[in-house]
Formats: sequence, structure tokens, C-alpha cells
Amino acid sequence: MSKVRTNASSTLFGSKGHISVSRGLADIHGGRPVLITTADKTLLALPVEGLDGQRLAAFMALCSPYLPRLIVTERRALALGLRAVTPMGLRLAASDDARTILALVTDAKGDCDRDASPAGSEAVAAIQLVKLSHGLPAILAANAGADVILREPNIIAVEADAVWRFSDEATRSLALASEASVPLNSGTPARFVVFRDAIGGSSVAIVIGKLDFTKAIPVRLHSACLTGDVFGSRRCDCGDQLQLAIAGLEDLGGGVILYLAQEGRGLGLANKMRTYQLQDDGLDTVDANTTLGFDDDERDYGIAARMLQMLKCTRIVLLTNNPAKLDGLAKAGIEIVSRMGLEAPINADNRRYLTAKVARAGHRLDHLMTSLADPS
Repeated sequence: MSKVRTNASSTLFGSKGHISVSRGLADIHGGRPVLITTADKTLLALPVEGLDGQRLAAFMALCSPYLPRLIVTERRALALGLRAVTPMGLRLAASDDARTILALVTDAKGDCDRDASPAGSEAVAAIQLVKLSHGLPAILAANAGADVILREPNIIAVEADAVWRFSDEATRSLALASEASVPLNSGTPARFVVFRDAIGGSSVAIVIGKLDFTKAIPVRLHSACLTGDVFGSRRCDCGDQLQLAIAGLEDLGGGVILYLAQEGRGLGLANKMRTYQLQDDGLDTVDANTTLGFDDDERDYGIAARMLQMLKCTRIVLLTNNPAKLDGLAKAGIEIVSRMGLEAPINADNRRYLTAKVARAGHRLDHLMTSLADPS
């Protein structure tokens, strides 16, 4: 009986580590502090996302008598002018207010003369947790774990090792949630297949036409872009690429579009808007991401590969200009027979963005290079 009860509990709740990360993510989304634990350390961590004076004062009181440090990513530390090969902990003064702390995390210019030291593994895991929540990649942290548990018994403890396993577990947890026929504007029949993972994200496979999955299937991986796909933003080429992909798949007799919940190259919508502000201040799309503390591209294509496998679509012709998508899918076991490029229109608002994608991220945009070479 006890074995049956244990198996039922595992089926309903998952592993202890997975539960801790899921509940920790919910608290991070709510702006609440969590404990990050290793075998010998416990760290109290508060996301910087949404920080204001009231929340800062309350966290300072919770940490007392310890003074929290500001933990930033290696990328952000470098942007602040620090020597860094790992996330860093910055010493804060008792007089630092929420605005000062947020400026250390988000401002384009940041000559930092504060004492800094490498962050421990528990702090690095806390940074990864806030990245999973699509918040700013920075936390306030203090080594006050044992005292906090006594004062706040409801605080969630998250296993640091479990944070690093969580994305892979979410990929393995992917399940088909629902599907329905949706005729496209052209009249072409399509089937929308919605997948859901353990994080709560929903990605969609749009199966256009009637396909023979024993053959190589034309496939487009498309990261969700609210501004471009829905509102026709001229800052990027996302909406144009989506429409070109739909038309191209119809011309080819059918194919699959994976519409992935990866807004802003995996940063989330709020951070994408922050990078736009940095671009308006003169940074390109790559430097805007790294100045904010992210990698240039935070996307993981494991979910896309799993979706294709569940569709029995493992030999594909990939519609992309991005070599990272080719590499990501190939490493996940998808056979890529060939690549087809998508040449979206170039305009005065997206030219700098597209040029940075070619020069900094290796995208293949031959029509842009031809345009740049044309003196007229």
C-alpha cells in the first residue's frame, strides 16, 4: 500500500526538486523572496523586478542584521565596467534606495566603483530562476536562510541543482493540450496543435495542408513577437517572416510552423521593451540584450525539437536565416535535409536591427548585404 501511495504521490506532484522550482517560480512571479539551497548553504533571494521603496525596506528588515548584496550576471557586470567571468555580487550601502539599485541593473551607462566578488553557486541558480520567470536577471541576496525560516515558515525553499534540471524536465513534460482545424485567410486548411509544458507555457504547431511525415517536411520555427506579428512593427522583420513562411509553405504544398512562446529571443515582453529603450539610446540589438544582463539569445530549441518528435516530423527542410536554429535542432536529433532563407522587406526602421543580426549573430541575409553594397 505504501508503495502505491508513493507512486501516486510522484505521479501527481513530481520530484521534490521539481516541486520546489515550480513553487519558487510562482513566488518569483509574485515578487516574493525565496530561499535557494545547496548541500551546505542557504541564500535568501528577492527578485529586483518590481522593486520599490516599500519592498526594499521590508526585505532589508527580513535580512537584518545582514546587509544584502546585489547579484548581477557576468554580462551585466562587464557592462558595469567590472572584471568578471561569472555572476558577481555587488556590495550595497545602507543608503541605497530602490531607484539606485534598479539603475545598477538597467542603465545603459554604468561605471561601477563598488566592491564586487564572484557569486556562489546558490546565487547563480537564483539568477537562473528569475530568468525562467522572464524578470530582470538580478536579485538581492543575503546569507540569512536559517534565521528567515524561523521568522517566515511559509517561505519556499528551492534546491539549486533542481533549477538547472528544470528546463529539461519541462521539455520532457510536454504534452498535447488540444487541437482544432483553423482555415487560413487564403482558404488553405490548417490544424492548430497546442502543447503545454510544466512551466505553464503554451506553444503551437500550425500544420498547414495534408502532410506525408515519411518525407522531409518544410518547417518554420517562429518565436512569438507581439509587436511584429500582431501590430506590424517596423522595428523587426518578425511579422514579415511569419507571413512569408505561411505563403511559402502553401506554395510548397504544406508544412509546419512552430509558434514558440519565446518573446524577445527568450527574454520576455517586458525585457524586450527595455532592450528597445536601450536601442533608442544607441545600442544595437545584441549589445542591448547583453547590457541588460542577458545572453544575446536566451532561446532553447529543445521544446521545438520535442514538438516535432511528437508530430512524427523528424526530417525537415528548415525555413530560417538563423544558424543557431539549425544547430539547436540538429543537436536535439532532428535531421535537417536543407535550409530555405526568408527575405523580408528592409525599411529605414529595421535596417540597423537586420545589419546587427548579420554582423553580430551570423544570420544569412543576402538581400541585405546586396542592399548595403548598392550605393544608390
